[in-house]
Amino acid sequence: MRKDEIISMLQQQIAFLQRQLGEANDRLADANRKVDELLRKVSSLEELLVLRRQEEQKQRNVIKGLTKMQRNKSEKQAPPAVSAPDPGTSSQPDPRPREKTNYGARRKEHYEVQVEEEDVYPADSCFDEMKARLIDTHDVVRYILVPMRFIKKVYHVHVYTQDGVIMEGKAPAAPLLGSNYDGSFIAGIAQLRYIYSMPVERIVKYFNENGFDMDKGTAHGLLRKTEAVFENLYKAMGLAVKQDDYLAGDETYHRVLVKVPGGKGSKKGYIWVVTAVHTGLVYYFYDDGSRSERVIFNYIGDYRGTFQSDGFSPYRKMSGKITRLACLQHTKRKYLDCEDDFDAKVIVRLVNHLYHKDHQHKVGKDGWTVEDHTRWRRLYAPPILTIIRKKLDKMAAYPPEKMLPKSEKYAAVHYMLNEWDAIENIFTRGDYRLDNNLVERLNRYISLSRRNSLFFGSHKGAQRAAVFYSLACSCRLNNINFFEYISDVINKTALMQPNTPITQYRELLPDKWNKL
Repeated sequence: MRKDEIISMLQQQIAFLQRQLGEANDRLADANRKVDELLRKVSSLEELLVLRRQEEQKQRNVIKGLTKMQRNKSEKQAPPAVSAPDPGTSSQPDPRPREKTNYGARRKEHYEVQVEEEDVYPADSCFDEMKARLIDTHDVVRYILVPMRFIKKVYHVHVYTQDGVIMEGKAPAAPLLGSNYDGSFIAGIAQLRYIYSMPVERIVKYFNENGFDMDKGTAHGLLRKTEAVFENLYKAMGLAVKQDDYLAGDETYHRVLVKVPGGKGSKKGYIWVVTAVHTGLVYYFYDDGSRSERVIFNYIGDYRGTFQSDGFSPYRKMSGKITRLACLQHTKRKYLDCEDDFDAKVIVRLVNHLYHKDHQHKVGKDGWTVEDHTRWRRLYAPPILTIIRKKLDKMAAYPPEKMLPKSEKYAAVHYMLNEWDAIENIFTRGDYRLDNNLVERLNRYISLSRRNSLFFGSHKGAQRAAVFYSLACSCRLNNINFFEYISDVINKTALMQPNTPITQYRELLPDKWNKL
């Protein structure tokens, strides 16, 4: 075979191999395109699956919220169900006496009420007290309710002249200039409005039904003028609260009427509250309904101490010289919303275990001191907190298919991780509370007003409510009757001169007030 024939044959073979290689490359490229298409479809299906799970979670949240609204129509506890008697048991009554019965139970004597006595004699027509002989006397008690009494007290002021000098009797001064209403009357309106959450319209109607004709404008005017009298007292409250080294704070909303194009409308207005835990003083403040962080920062200022709150972002920004404490109840509540999730149940049980251990001792009981409780917390808390933190870190590392990014479980885990330092701070002192329930209970007065009154009439009305709620809740925490306190303090503050130092008003705040 000649050389040129061999070269020609080799060229043909090379061309054939090149064609085969080209076809193989085409098949490989086609296979790669098919693989890429399959990968895109799988990725799209995964995204759709995640979105579907998120939508299902949202639907479950909506259903759960509606179920809660349907079940919790009232905060009253339902009476326990009475089970039918077991046919195999005896029908004889339980020999143990019931704790409370209509007859035989120990009744309250009510020594605090006014007592009126009356002799009751036989009504028989033939009864003659001169002939009859007394054989027994027994007492029958009836409690009588007299509706609200209104007294119009008229002072007849006598004027005399003696030795060329005119002398005149002096009637008690009215707390409000140009008003005939005593401090007790204003205190009654304030108590019904801010303690029992009755709207002013309902208070006026209640007064009218009990024999005192009053219009709504007069009642509003009395509260408005009283707010002006309490201006310095309210300032003293704000300063006194920050003198405590342990504060607790929160914010809540109330509808407020505002002007809108074409008339009036309502919007959410936020009321802030800071409570001095040790002195029991409460300071509500309002800034045109704003929930901006500047409102709380303007009040806190250069405060140096401890502040307890939920995880709202402005509170989390408190750092440096302020020691912040978290609220374990807020943390636990988020896991309770996860319902049957196993991991959530574990966290709830661990938090409950912290409460159980902490409640084994109580400061002030059996000589147990704050220092004792601090040592006790440093003993029992670290092991439990370590377990909780390991569980949180493990859950935070779950892949998206196991814990959806927008699920309640995801939110609960990351909320607790963000609050972790503030949670650990709780156990550094024996007098710190495990939660912020003290302030939550105080805000119930706002929520009751929100339910009964629907809205404040203006921003000024909301500010006025902040003044009265500050005094009312401070009285509650110091076990003082709000009616008696307002009746006394309004008369005292009305007599103070405008240039009276704020320090003198400090002595009239509920934690130092003495009824004379």
